[in-house]
Amino acid sequence: MPDGFSAGDTAFVLISAALVMLMTPGLAFFYGGMVRAKSTLNMLAMSFLSLGIVSVLWVLYGYSLSFGPDAFAGLIGNLDFLGMRGIGLNELAGTIPVTAFSIFQLMFAIITPALISGAIADRAKFAAWGLFIALWVTIVYFPVAHWVFFFDGGHGGWLGDRNGVIDFAGGTAVHINAGVAGLALCLVLGKRVGFKKDPMRPHSLPLVMLGSGLLWFGWFGFNAGSALAANGVAAMAMVNTQVATGAALVGWLIFEKLKHGAFTTLGAASGAVAGLVAITPACGSVSPLGAVAIGLVAGAVCAAAVSLKYRWGFDDSLDVVGVHAVGGAIGSLLVGVFATGGVGQTAKGLFYGGGLGQLGKQAMGVAVVAAYSFVLSWLLAKAVDKLVGFRVAEEVEVAGIDQAEHAESAYDFSAVGAGLARALPGLAAAASAGPSAGTAVEKSAEKPTEKAAGKAAEKTEVDA
Repeated sequence: MPDGFSAGDTAFVLISAALVMLMTPGLAFFYGGMVRAKSTLNMLAMSFLSLGIVSVLWVLYGYSLSFGPDAFAGLIGNLDFLGMRGIGLNELAGTIPVTAFSIFQLMFAIITPALISGAIADRAKFAAWGLFIALWVTIVYFPVAHWVFFFDGGHGGWLGDRNGVIDFAGGTAVHINAGVAGLALCLVLGKRVGFKKDPMRPHSLPLVMLGSGLLWFGWFGFNAGSALAANGVAAMAMVNTQVATGAALVGWLIFEKLKHGAFTTLGAASGAVAGLVAITPACGSVSPLGAVAIGLVAGAVCAAAVSLKYRWGFDDSLDVVGVHAVGGAIGSLLVGVFATGGVGQTAKGLFYGGGLGQLGKQAMGVAVVAAYSFVLSWLLAKAVDKLVGFRVAEEVEVAGIDQAEHAESAYDFSAVGAGLARALPGLAAAASAGPSAGTAVEKSAEKPTEKAAGKAAEKTEVDA
């Protein structure tokens, strides 16, 4: 291996990449539990489709556009690495092979469009969603990743390297980008049938909790892995990720108790995700106390923000805007307040003697990414809608999108229904005839079982 290679750093980044990959199935479970039972499989499949499409596009041209040598003023990479050509096995990015860096960043590219899917749950055609993923990562995500993450000593991405916007692990490129895109899509597709009328409650809160737990676990790779080395910055990022998430969970539950009078498991799960989102851009530049403050603010503010869809009339099905766009903006802005200048960055925030300079840079980054993502996402959604139609028919939505789009359902109730159909006449007769009839029904139900058991025993003896 070439000079500078670190086996420890490489192993750390590869493990982190695997953790980030786990976040996409975790997100699928999180979203899948939040929808109604008739849409569960579709919600799971929308996340899994991103794993397939983005992986292929990343090798073809995504890595080159995101991390190839700068082609124009920090806006986009060139095409030197089409098909991953020109990347040798011994070529390093810092202390790790470029291939390790590439697979780590691929997992970021996969989960970002998957996040958007929650905004349009219950009503999007699956093929249209796949087309949108391909277009969106090409035109929106890959360029923004170059703006934020590409570093080349003053000649890198125009937001991060050239203008000093701090985004350690993707508050702008991932969460604001996806959250604002979700807003654009739910405006283009329109409201679900029954929005504000039907309750549309989560069908499986255990599935939601499982998904949030997997996201929390995988997020350690997302944030700590962004140090790209097994070092002190990675350790601090991991500590900050844990404490900010815990603080946000508490903040959301407190808001929920004061506002609605109860602590809900959905609130706990959503608060945890809000904290994970908010600490993502800041985890490498704030202290643990700063991370607690960011988490508390994000938990309370995001809990309040999710209700805006009812006030403003946009149907963000699973609160992608309230959690990811708002949470990402909070975390990105608060870097300009709590950055210590001594963790992983040199810039200082307002509370550490840095004045308003870094806060202004962070606000500029938030505004630019949000505006770019909203406009392009809206145009792309309109284009897909014109080409193939983006929304399913109303009768499909009402009946359940799983059967129409996938010819499957998450839960098979046919056996339960058949059993009830056989049992109900006898139970009804027993109820009308009184207790003695009920005993007779029970005895008659036992006899076929006893006979079947006897025949099975006889057959066993013969076979032996």
